Amino acid sequence: MEESLYDFTVKDIYGEDFEFSDLKGKKIMIVNTASKCGLTPQYKGLENLYSKYKNDNFIIIGFPANNFLWQEPGSNEKIATFCEENYGVSFPMMSKISVRGSSMHPIYKFLTDKSKNGVISSSVSWNFQKYLINEDGTIHKVISPRTKPEDQKIIDWITSS
Repeated sequence: MEESLYDFTVKDIYGEDFEFSDLKGKKIMIVNTASKCGLTPQYKGLENLYSKYKNDNFIIIGFPANNFLWQEPGSNEKIATFCEENYGVSFPMMSKISVRGSSMHPIYKFLTDKSKNGVISSSVSWNFQKYLINEDGTIHKVISPRTKPEDQKIIDWITSS
């Protein structure tokens, strides 16, 4: 049975409940992040994108994950401090989760399994893979970790009506 992204409640990086149902009608980019990855400077691009388009019905949700070469070893507190001090991250960051394997978080089970999301099956190949979610909660596209957040195809999607 297909689920909806809006069925999920997760913990934010401060341990508070974060309800995806509050995001109905917004375009959402979900991205798994890490502090010690070659792609970590993408935080800057993500923050720039969020700053520019957050008032245009767009939000970025970051999920720190330690699935790739132990590149996110820190606690939630350390991750929050790192993001704020190094990149001025102001988009919502969630508590650290697993995005693959037997301990995969339910929201990533939804994102990666067509039988759950109704659109596409995928696997998270590295840190900073991006899931673009349409205003109705359906997956629009899965974007490669190496594609920068400010890539034109992402901007075109954000600005399309």
